[in-house]
Amino acid sequence: MDAVLAKNDNSDVIAADKAHVWHHLIQHKTFETVDPRIIVEGKGLRVWDAAGKEHLDGVSGGVWTVNVGYGRETIAQAVRDQLVKMNFFANTLGSVPGALFAERLISKMPGMSRVFYSNSGSEANEKVFKMVRQISQRHHGGKKSKILYRDRDYHGTTITALSAGGQGERSAHYGPFTPGFVAVPHCLEYRNQYDSAEAYGERAADAIEEVILREGPDTIGAICLETMTAGGGVIVPPEGYWERVQEICKRHQILIHLDEVVCGVGRLGTWFGYQQFGIKPDFVTMAKGVASGYAAISCTVTTEEVFDLFKDASGDPLSYFRDISTYAGCAAGPAAALENMRIIEDEGLLENTLSMGARLMENLEGLKEKHAVVGDVRGRGLFAGVELVSDRVTKEPANEAKVQAVAGHCMAQGVIIGMTNRALPGFNNTLCLAPALIATADDIDRLTSSIDEALTAVFS
Repeated sequence: MDAVLAKNDNSDVIAADKAHVWHHLIQHKTFETVDPRIIVEGKGLRVWDAAGKEHLDGVSGGVWTVNVGYGRETIAQAVRDQLVKMNFFANTLGSVPGALFAERLISKMPGMSRVFYSNSGSEANEKVFKMVRQISQRHHGGKKSKILYRDRDYHGTTITALSAGGQGERSAHYGPFTPGFVAVPHCLEYRNQYDSAEAYGERAADAIEEVILREGPDTIGAICLETMTAGGGVIVPPEGYWERVQEICKRHQILIHLDEVVCGVGRLGTWFGYQQFGIKPDFVTMAKGVASGYAAISCTVTTEEVFDLFKDASGDPLSYFRDISTYAGCAAGPAAALENMRIIEDEGLLENTLSMGARLMENLEGLKEKHAVVGDVRGRGLFAGVELVSDRVTKEPANEAKVQAVAGHCMAQGVIIGMTNRALPGFNNTLCLAPALIATADDIDRLTSSIDEALTAVFS
C-alpha cells in the first residue's frame, strides 16, 4: 500500500481530501453525507480504493485514458530514466524523446507530417483553432475564420474549447463565448432528426453543407469534429457520412480537424479512429491514450501543407505560429508515449481490441434483447454506449436518476462504468464503456453481467 497510507490511517487521508481537494465534475454538497472515494492502487484492469475494495475499471481511469492498463513498470521506468537524464527544456528547443516519438507517431499516420506538443486535449484543440485563425489572417485576408462544430461533440474545457462544444450542460453559465464558432447538426441515426429514414449518413452530412451555404463558404476555415462522438453519447458515424463530409469540405476549401482525444491510439482497434473511415484530415488532435495517463502529453498533428502555411521568407516577424505550451517541454510525456506505443505493438493490443470489442458488442446486443429499457447499443472496438429509454417506441430517454442508479449499482458490485453526465439537456441517458485495451473475455463478461444485474435491479 502507498507509503502515505501506511503511515496515516485512511480517515486522515479522507479528511484531508474533504478539507482541501476540489474534485472535478462533483457537487461537493454530496460530501457532507458521504466520503469521497480514493483510489490507491491499480494493476491491469483492477483498481483498489482506500477501504481495500477491488473494482474492475470499465472506463480506463474514469475518462477513457489508461489504454494499456495500470501498473506498467516499463513506462514508469522510461519516465524515471528520462527525468533523471533530462527532465525539461522549453520546446523552443528539442528533446530526444520528443523527436523520436514524433517520428514514431507520424509513421502510424500516413499523410500527416508534423507534431506540435502540449499538455491536454483541450489545449491541443486550442492550437488548431489558433492555427486556423492565423491562416485566415495571413492567407485569406481575415476571411475563412469561422469554425464549424457539431451538436453533441465535446472538444475541451477552456472557454474557446467550450465555444466549439455541442453539449449544453457543459457550457451552461460560462459565457459569453469566443465568437466565430458555428454549430452543425448531430449524426446520431437512432435519433434521426430528418423526415427521411433513408441514407441518413448522407443526409446528416448534407445538413453541414446547408450551414456552410447559409454562413458563406468564404467565411469558414475549418470544421472540428470528433471522429466518433464520445461523451455526447458514443455515436458511430453512419454509413456514407464521412465520405460526404470530406467531399463537401474539399468543395468549399474547408480544413478538416478531427478530434481523436478519445478515439486515438488504439481505442477503436486501429491506431486512429479516422483510419477506419477513409478520411484525409488536415489536423488530428490526441491526448488521453497517447501515454495512457502515465505522463501528461497531447499532440496536434498536421499535414506538411498546413505546416508550410506558417513558413514565410518575407521577413514578416508575425508569420510563424507564435504559441508555446510550458509543459510540452517536459520530456516525461514523449518518453512515456514511446513505451506506451511499444506495448500496444508488442502485445498485439490493436488486435485484442477488435476481438474483445466484438465480444463486448455481442454481449450488449444480448442485453438489448433481454431488457426493454435498452433502446440502442453502439460502438467500435473497446468503446461502446448503451442508450436507455423509458419507451422503445417513442424513444423517450430513461430518467437520468435511474441511469445514475445503474452506474451506482455497478460500482457497489465492484465494477466501474461511465455515463453521459451533465452534458446533454434531457439526454444524459447513455451508459459508456471503455475498458483498457488489455481486456480479456472474462473482463468483458463481468462488465456486461454487472450491467445486466443493475438494469434488473433498477428497472424491474
